[in-house]
Amino acid sequence: MLTSNMVFGGIVIPWELLQQSFWPILIEGIKVTIPLTLISFFFGIIIALITALVRISNIKPLRWIFSVYVSAIRGTPLLVQLFIIFYLLPELNIMIDPYPTAIIAFSLNVGAYASEIFRASILSVPKGQWEAGFTIGMTYRKTLFRVILPQALRVSVPPLSNSFIGLVKETSLASQILVTELFRKSQQIGATNLDQIVYIYILAAFIYWIICFVLSLAQHQLERRLDRYTAR
Repeated sequence: MLTSNMVFGGIVIPWELLQQSFWPILIEGIKVTIPLTLISFFFGIIIALITALVRISNIKPLRWIFSVYVSAIRGTPLLVQLFIIFYLLPELNIMIDPYPTAIIAFSLNVGAYASEIFRASILSVPKGQWEAGFTIGMTYRKTLFRVILPQALRVSVPPLSNSFIGLVKETSLASQILVTELFRKSQQIGATNLDQIVYIYILAAFIYWIICFVLSLAQHQLERRLDRYTAR
């Protein structure tokens, strides 16, 4: 057991334990948490865009199906969705590792929430933009992809960036289905230091904050770049 401690305001802080735990936890964040976030967000955005386009279309059966999907995902906890997919796939004789299972669950979750962002962004584009496209002879599809979507995507960047940062934190739930990501690594370290486990969790929270802070800076830079192309 590590004994090198620091006393701060009457609180004994296991400084040596925190120093030795920092890099293993951070490495799991870089190796597992961030890739899990990126992959899930990538597929989630594809699902979201398809869902949004279907929900503004005139194909009623598909609109109903995708509306039920969005309602079901938004109306149930993400942890429950993880467990359902984790235990349902083996029942269907589909055997995959916990990591891909987490990607499926997070992608479906992101897809449902981000689809509402896309849908709202598309609907926020003035109707005059549609009329302008039709006036110069564009079809519905060309107007959508060349006129409407570029404007809608610019509007959707801030809320999508927030969703991405939120997903970084939500990946901690993957620890419940045995994915060894940042939080699960802290649990493993804490399990061997039960009397000091709260400090390990505080360290994990600090690392999450560092990652999210860096991503927030990147978000601001992206928004600044996009502002150059926004009419005022």
